[in-house]
Amino acid sequence: MERMSPVDSGNFPFKQFEKDNKLIRVFEETIDPDELIWHQDREDRLIKVIKANGWGYQLDDRLPLRLIDNQELFIPRMIYHRVIKGDGPLIVEIIKISEHNNERNLK
Repeated sequence: MERMSPVDSGNFPFKQFEKDNKLIRVFEETIDPDELIWHQDREDRLIKVIKANGWGYQLDDRLPLRLIDNQELFIPRMIYHRVIKGDGPLIVEIIKISEHNNERNLK
């Protein structure tokens, strides 16, 4: 089994781990939907959905879309977006893309 290192996720509504220079985030099915707020990220992100379990996502000024296992998404920096609670845990893999050199990196 591959080893994942826990990463401090502060007061965010997910657990976060590092694996192969990527972040793995787990949103538990017991989360309060009010914690899933609209937000922006400081860098572009590539997202791979590992386990969707009926969750969705929404970009600013767009209709919500259902997430699908193995789906890949690009979320541009500083664009408001949110996740929408589903029926089980949501597991995603995140690669942050540096705005300075456009290389994949983790911060």
